[in-house]
Amino acid sequence: MDATATADAIRTGQRTATDVVTSALERAAKHNGLGAFLSLQAKPAQAMAARVDAAFKNGDAVGPLAGVPFAVKDNISQAGETCGCASKLLSGFVSPTTATAVSRLITAGAIPIGRTNMDEFGMGSSGENSAFGPTQNPWDKTRVPGGSSSGSAAAVAAGVVPFALGSDTGGSVRQPASFCGLVGLKPTYGRISRSGLVAFASSLDQIGPISTSCRDAALLLRIMSGIDPKDTTTLNDAPADWLETLPAVEPGQRVGLPRQCWTAPDSPVAAVARAALACLVERGVQVVTVDLPSLELAIPAYYLLTSAEASSNLGRFDGVRFGSRAKTDTLDALYKDTRSQFFGPEVQRRILLGTYALAAGYAQDHYDKATAVRAKMRAEISAVLKTVDVLAMPTAPTVAFRLGEKICDPVSMYLSDVFTTPPSLTGHPAISVPAGLCEGLPVGLQLVGAHQAEATLLGFATAIEDARGSLKG
Repeated sequence: MDATATADAIRTGQRTATDVVTSALERAAKHNGLGAFLSLQAKPAQAMAARVDAAFKNGDAVGPLAGVPFAVKDNISQAGETCGCASKLLSGFVSPTTATAVSRLITAGAIPIGRTNMDEFGMGSSGENSAFGPTQNPWDKTRVPGGSSSGSAAAVAAGVVPFALGSDTGGSVRQPASFCGLVGLKPTYGRISRSGLVAFASSLDQIGPISTSCRDAALLLRIMSGIDPKDTTTLNDAPADWLETLPAVEPGQRVGLPRQCWTAPDSPVAAVARAALACLVERGVQVVTVDLPSLELAIPAYYLLTSAEASSNLGRFDGVRFGSRAKTDTLDALYKDTRSQFFGPEVQRRILLGTYALAAGYAQDHYDKATAVRAKMRAEISAVLKTVDVLAMPTAPTVAFRLGEKICDPVSMYLSDVFTTPPSLTGHPAISVPAGLCEGLPVGLQLVGAHQAEATLLGFATAIEDARGSLKG
C-alpha cells in the first residue's frame, strides 16, 4: 500500500499505527542485507505509533499521515539522531535540530523509522560511495539502486516503508527512483525548505520524496512545502492542495521531446520511455520535438558548479568544530590529515575540482563559463516551456548498472546524470515516473515543468501512471 492507502487503513481502524510501524521495522530487519539503512529508530518510532493510536482512541485530531512510517536520508537532520551523511568524517554526529521538511511530516502524523544509506555527502550516482558499504537494488541485488539517495529508494522498493525522503542536487531523487521503479519528485527550487539539509551545492540542493505513487508525491509535496524563515530561498507562496486539484490531461496539450535527449534511436531504454508517452497521444496530446542546444553542456557545467560550491560548503568539516579529528601536532596537519583520512575519494575529487575551478587565474575560464551556460540553459528551457506544457525524456540513459561496473570510471558514472542535471541547474520542477521494464529492470520517464508548475507536472505523471500501472519487482 502507498502512504495514502496506509493512512486510510489506520484512520478507518483496519490497522493500528503500532501494527504498521512494527511491520515496517520487521521488514527493515528482513531486508538488512540490502544496506538500505544506517540505523533504525525502533523505540522512538513505536512510542510515536502508540501516541497516534491513543489519539484515534480519544477522538483527537490527527494529521493526514497519522501512523505512516517513513525513512530519512542521512543528510537530512533529526534532533537526537545521527546525521552523518554516510561519511567517516561525521560518524556518530548527533543532530541538535530537525529539518523543516521532517518536522512538517511529523506534525502531519508520519513516523520516521530510520536513517538511510547514501553516497557520501550526496556525491555519487550509484550508492557505492558510502563509507559504510554500498546499497543493493531490490530488483536485482547485483545492481545499484542509483544515487545518491540509494538507501531511501531501496527501502521503498523493498516495501519497508511507503515513502522516504531524499535530496536531489543533480538527480539524486529521480535517478534512484527510475532504477527502482518508483516515483521521484524534485520540486521547483525553493518549494521545500532546505533548513536541516546538509549542504552539498546550495544553489541546487532540494529535498524531495521517493514514493510508490504520484498521489503520494502530491500529498507529500503539499505537507512539506511553504515559506520557512530558516531558509530565505523558500518560495513566498502558500502550498497548493496538489492531490485534490490535479488537472486532467486535455486534448491539444503539448509534450516537448528535447532533441538532445533522444539521440540514441536504438536505445531500448529510450524505446520504453517513448512508449510510455503513447497513453498521452491517445488522449489527444501532441508530442513534438524541441531544440535545447545548451543541454549538451549540462554535465560539464553541473560538475564544475557543484564541485565549486562543495569545496566551499565542505570547508567547515576540518576536524576543529565537529566530526572526526586526526591526531596531529600542528593545526595545518590537523586540517590536512582529518580531511585526507575521513573524506572518501569521490568527495576529495570534487573538492579538488571545485577548488581548482575557483582559483585565481582559472575561475574565468571554468567557473564563469559554467555560470553563463547555466543562465543560457535556464532561459532556453523557460522559453520552450511557453510553447509546450512539459518536457519529456528518459530519466537515465540506462537501466540500473551492476555494482562495481562504473566505480573506477568517474566520467562514465557522471554521465548517468546527463538527463537529470538540466532541471537541477535551472531550478525547474521534474519528476520521474515508472515507464515500463527493459530486460526485467525498471525504466523511468522524466517530465520537466515550468517554474512552480508542479500541478501540471503531477497531472501528466498521474496520467502516465494510471495508464502504465505500477511496476512489480
